[in-house]
Amino acid sequence: MTIGITGATGNVGSRAVRLLIQAGERPRVLVRDPGRLDPGLAGLVDVARGDLLDPDFVETATDGLDALLWITPENFTAEDPLAEMGAMAAAGAAAVKTRGVRRVVLISSVGAERRTGAGLIDGLARAEEEFAATGVDLAILRNGYYFTNLLGNLDELRNGRLSTTMPADRAMSWVDPRDVGDVAAARLLAGGWSGTVVQAVHGPADLTWAQVTAIVGAAIGREVELDVIGDDVMRAGLAQAGLSAPAVDGLVGMIAGQRDGFTPEQARTAVTTTPTTLASWTTDVLAPALAG
Repeated sequence: MTIGITGATGNVGSRAVRLLIQAGERPRVLVRDPGRLDPGLAGLVDVARGDLLDPDFVETATDGLDALLWITPENFTAEDPLAEMGAMAAAGAAAVKTRGVRRVVLISSVGAERRTGAGLIDGLARAEEEFAATGVDLAILRNGYYFTNLLGNLDELRNGRLSTTMPADRAMSWVDPRDVGDVAAARLLAGGWSGTVVQAVHGPADLTWAQVTAIVGAAIGREVELDVIGDDVMRAGLAQAGLSAPAVDGLVGMIAGQRDGFTPEQARTAVTTTPTTLASWTTDVLAPALAG
């Protein structure tokens, strides 16, 4: 079986690549910058270099694939990140249909089922619609909030603070993106499914931001206080970090969509629950990043 993967240098894609190699596959990775790939993958993957915004590249790179893991990247400095996400998804869906790719695993998010009103998640909703319209066998993974988003809070964590616009007591699903990569690889390799399948990936437990703050503080060995801030404060901080105005709107809208009375469509079950805890991820990943 020939399997293609976009986003192979990211947290989800790189994990899926490694697991597929360990299962005996030789995946084809669609990347803009091959230099960002793990050097240990040399000779174990086929590399297609190009831009997912280029429909000709995407069509050529998907030729001969049996299956595709599609991860839509977000460009926080783009003039219109949502438009870019939509254009990439359209290119991917067209290529899948033209090249006869039989099976697609699509990385999406909790909230994409709303279709609109969830900021950058709306771009993932467009991807769901684009690929579903092709008639390909499609597994949509709607993931919880990635642990790795906390890496964007390193500076304030060093000062003993953690900020969010979510209410401190609002529980939501949190997940290690490496676990998402595991589920994606399993879906790519598994038989016995067809049509459109929607599977949530919720992590080990729903957590409030108050719980997250306590878990992170205990794991890094320092007291951390939670700051619940307004959308305007978050907007100013993201803009100061260099994000484009539409990207700021998309990120703020994403969190607002989860905050304002949203209940995920897929309930937590044994199928949606993954093993890596926030405490273990913090010890393995966040604490070394803070020390670096």
